[in-house]
Amino acid sequence: MTEKQKRLIGKILTYLVLTIAFIIVIFPVAYTLLGSFKSNQELLTGSSGIIPSKFVWDNYVQAWNLANFERYTFNSVFMTFFIVIGTIITCTTAAYVFERGEFKFKNALFIMVVSSMFVSLGSLTLYPTLMIAKVFGINRSLWGVIIIRVLGLNVTNLVIARSYIKTIPREIDEAAKIDGYGFFQIFIHIIFPLLKPLIATLGILEFRSAWNDYLMPMVFTLSNPKRMPLVVGVVNLKSTGEAASSWNLMLAGTAISIIPMILVYVCLNRYFIDSLTAGSVKG
Repeated sequence: MTEKQKRLIGKILTYLVLTIAFIIVIFPVAYTLLGSFKSNQELLTGSSGIIPSKFVWDNYVQAWNLANFERYTFNSVFMTFFIVIGTIITCTTAAYVFERGEFKFKNALFIMVVSSMFVSLGSLTLYPTLMIAKVFGINRSLWGVIIIRVLGLNVTNLVIARSYIKTIPREIDEAAKIDGYGFFQIFIHIIFPLLKPLIATLGILEFRSAWNDYLMPMVFTLSNPKRMPLVVGVVNLKSTGEAASSWNLMLAGTAISIIPMILVYVCLNRYFIDSLTAGSVKG
């Protein structure tokens, strides 16, 4: 077998794997979008076809009206905005301190923080978190979710941020010190403006996580339905129709809630890729 034939087989296998991965990833989205046009009867009877036998556009009208999308969308935008901004500030600041700061037990502390990635407590921490929030009087609003998410310091975002800051030459810091800048002044005036690709990456990752968060916002707004974010409202659509389980309305609501995520990714995609590839090419 010639070298050219080996490269051809390698390309075919690569594209085959990528095609299979694409189908696996895109299938749930395609099923949701197409299912949102099906009647509830067609969904409950388990119709074998993915494409609806008849497109029911009224699903979107009913979902919009029943779910109070204006209020829920505002709640989601409000919650997601402050979580994204707060997370960018806390993660970039913590990453800068761990990367550029000099203090005792820095590496040991960072290892302890990163190790928490491998300890999955899941919903076990929800009740203690709710009790702590109750002490501070933030257990009945989205502010409780925002504060907990921001101060919780997402470890994945921290690792990504530290890796990106490591690619910025330390000579910049030294030059700023000569000009009289302090440690955090260097971060605010020099380092932070250089983090645009990183900020876009953290923004996309945290936007996706915050926008799709269901369990904690649901618990914190259970006694205050007007504060529910969109995802919680969409799930509640399943029990708001005439049938016992109105899957058609829930899928229509889910399809609507996907749109903001797609728009955010399309707008920030270039910065997202730049940040992930930063440091992969040395020059």
